[in-house]
Amino acid sequence: MPLPGGLWWLLCCRRGFTLLHRDYGDGELCGDGDEDEDEESFELRIPSPAGGGRSPLEVALTQPGRSGPVSDRLQSWEETRSLIPEKGLQDDDPDVVVKGWLYREPRRGGARPWLPPRRAWFVLTRDSLDQFSSSGKGARRLGSLVLTSLCSVSGPERRPKETGLWSLTVSGRKHSIRLCSPRQAEAERWGVALRDVISSKAPLETPTQLLLRDIQESCGDPEAVALIYRRNPILRHTSGALYAPLLPLPYGGGAPGPGYAPLREEAVRLFLALQALEGARRPGPLMQGVLQTCRDLPALQDELFLQLAKQTSGPAGPPGLPAAQDPATLRYWQLLTCMSCTFRPGGAVRGHLLGHLERTEQALPDSELAEYARFIRKALGRTRGRELVPSLAEIAALSRRQELLCTVHCPGAGACPVAIDSHTTAGEVARELVGRLGLARSRNVFALYELRGAQERALAGGAIVADVLTRLENLAAEENGSQDSTDSGWKLSLRLHGPLHPEGLCPDGHQLPFLFERAHALLLRARPAPPDDATLCALAALRLQRGSGGARPAATVLGSWKRLRGLGRTEAMAAYLALAAQCPGLGAARYDVLELSTEPGGGAPQKLCLGLGASALSLSRPGDTEPIHSVSYGHVAACQLMGPHTLALRVGDSQLLLQSPQVEEIMHLVTACLATPSPERPPCQERPDASPPCLDRGLDKPQGQPGCLGQLQD
Repeated sequence: MPLPGGLWWLLCCRRGFTLLHRDYGDGELCGDGDEDEDEESFELRIPSPAGGGRSPLEVALTQPGRSGPVSDRLQSWEETRSLIPEKGLQDDDPDVVVKGWLYREPRRGGARPWLPPRRAWFVLTRDSLDQFSSSGKGARRLGSLVLTSLCSVSGPERRPKETGLWSLTVSGRKHSIRLCSPRQAEAERWGVALRDVISSKAPLETPTQLLLRDIQESCGDPEAVALIYRRNPILRHTSGALYAPLLPLPYGGGAPGPGYAPLREEAVRLFLALQALEGARRPGPLMQGVLQTCRDLPALQDELFLQLAKQTSGPAGPPGLPAAQDPATLRYWQLLTCMSCTFRPGGAVRGHLLGHLERTEQALPDSELAEYARFIRKALGRTRGRELVPSLAEIAALSRRQELLCTVHCPGAGACPVAIDSHTTAGEVARELVGRLGLARSRNVFALYELRGAQERALAGGAIVADVLTRLENLAAEENGSQDSTDSGWKLSLRLHGPLHPEGLCPDGHQLPFLFERAHALLLRARPAPPDDATLCALAALRLQRGSGGARPAATVLGSWKRLRGLGRTEAMAAYLALAAQCPGLGAARYDVLELSTEPGGGAPQKLCLGLGASALSLSRPGDTEPIHSVSYGHVAACQLMGPHTLALRVGDSQLLLQSPQVEEIMHLVTACLATPSPERPPCQERPDASPPCLDRGLDKPQGQPGCLGQLQD
C-alpha cells in the first residue's frame, strides 16, 4: 500500500534522502504519452546535525522556468511509478471497492472532439484508480491515478452533443480524467465510490506546512527560526512568480463561483495581484478586489494570509531596515491590515502570523512596520467575520491605521460625526449618540436606521456599521454606474425604535424633536388610522408653525396657522404630540406577520398586523382599526425564535406562532418590553397638560376638507 504523500516525504527526510519533488506527491494515470509540465520543485533534506542535536527541517524552493533541461528532476512517469506498487489485475483483491467497464475520453479531448472515447476495464481500490486492457487475470495495466485527499470528483452529467454518455471527472494534480457510462445509475455509483475513497484519505501536508510546524516548535530559539527563514526561500519575499499554492487546495474541480477559476489557479492569481500592488497608482480598488475574492472563496483566506506573511518577511528573512523604508513593502502591510479587520485566520496559519508580527515588533521596535504589526495583532483579537469587504473609504483609513468617520443624522441635532472602526456595531453607535444627546434616561428606545426619503430600515444592534457603509457604497455605484460614487441617497439616522412614550417630556433637550418627527412619520403612513379632518387641520397648522413660512397651505389650514402667531418651536412640537396622542394606537411599532396555526391541519397562515405598543401587543387584520387580540406584556410568559423567520409567543397555556422576515427586530422589542414593563419616569420629566397648549390660544376647529392629510408635510 503506498504511503500518504506527507508521511512519504517525512520518511524520506528522516532517512537522509535528497529528493527534488514537484508538488504534493500524488500519482497520475500514465501511458498516454503526455509531455511533462513544469511546476514548482521542492528540495527536502535533513543535514546531519553536529553534535547529534536536532536540526530544523529544510525545504528549499526553486521556481523553474517553463523551458529548459529537466533531466535532474524526476519525470512524471517515474514519480507516478514510485508511488504505485507494481502488480497486475487480481481476481480476489480485498482492496477493490468497485470495478467494471467504462469509457474514458482521450486527454485534451476538448481540442479533438472527433476522437471517440476508449473502452477499458477500471478498478477502484482504497489507494488508486487503475485502468487495465481487459478484465481477465493478468491483464496489462494501462495507467493508475493514486487518490489523495486533494483529488476531486465532479458529475455525473450527461453530454448529449459530444457523446451522449453520462460522464464524471476525476481531477488529480496534473490531469483530469473523464470517465463515461451509457447508464446514469452506473455513473452515479462510481461517483459515490470515488468520493468515499477520497474523503477517507488522510489530509496531505505541503512543504510549507511542515515549515510552519517547525517554526512553531522552534519559536523559543530565535536563531533556529532565523536559520529556517534563511535556508528556505519559500518563507521570504520574492519578486518571482508562484506556480502552486502554499497550502493544500483541491485539484481541479469546477469553478467555485461565477467568474472564478479552480481554487489552485485562483491562489496563483492572488499572488500576482499582490505583486501588482507594489506599482499600483490606485491600490484601493485592487485591494478591494483581492478581499472580495477571499470573501467569495473562503478557502483562499488562509492562503492569502500566508502569502502576505511571506511577502512582508523581507528578501532576507524577517524585515530589516531597508524593507521598512520601502514604499512598496508598505502596500503588503496595508493589505494585511485590511485582511486582519475582515477575516479570521485559522489553525497553524494564525499562530504563524502572530509569531511573524511579534518578530517584526522585536526586530524594528520603533519603526512604522512595528506600528502596523501592533495594529494587526489587536485587530485579529476582535475580528469575528464580516458580511462585506471594506469600502474604499475604510481601506484608505485602515491603510493609515486610522478610524473611519461616519455621519449619523439626528432630529434636532443635525449631522453628528461618529468615529468607528471595522468592529463597531450599530448598537454601540446608537448608545454613544444616546449618551451624547442626553437621552440615556428616556423611556423611549432609540436605534440606528437607514433612511432614503420615506424608506427606512432598522439596523440590528449587532450589525457592523462598516458593512453598512460598504453596502451603501455599492448601492451608489450600481445606481450611478461608477465605482467612485458615494451618494446613493441613503443615510444613517438615529430614530425612535419601538413603542412611542409621549408622556413625561422635558421641554428642553433632544427627545422632543425625536418623538415629534416619529409621530409625524407614523401619521403620514396612516399608522394609526387618520383622525378626523378637524384634528388633521390642527396638526397641519402646528407642523407649519414648526416649518418654513414659504409653504402654500389650504385656506382652512392657513386660517388656523395665523392664529398660532407667537407660538414657539418647542411649544408647537409639544402641542403636536399632545394632539397626536389622542389618535388610537399612535406610537405602536407595527409589522406585517403571518399567524401559523398550532393545530395539526389548521389551515393556511393568516395575514395579520402585529402592533407593539407601550404596554400591550395586539393583532389586527389588515385595514382594521380594532384589534382581534390584545395582550398586555405582563401576560406574555416567553418569547423565543423557532426558526429563521418564526417567532413563538407563549401567553398563559397557549402559544402564538408568528412568521416575518423581521422576527429578530420583533423579538428584540418584545424582550425589552418584558424586561421593563413599568420603568420609572426620570425625575425631570412631568406629565404634560392633557390639553395641547395651542388650543388655549384660541385655535378654532376648522371644517375638514378631503386631502388635508397631505398638508402635514413640510
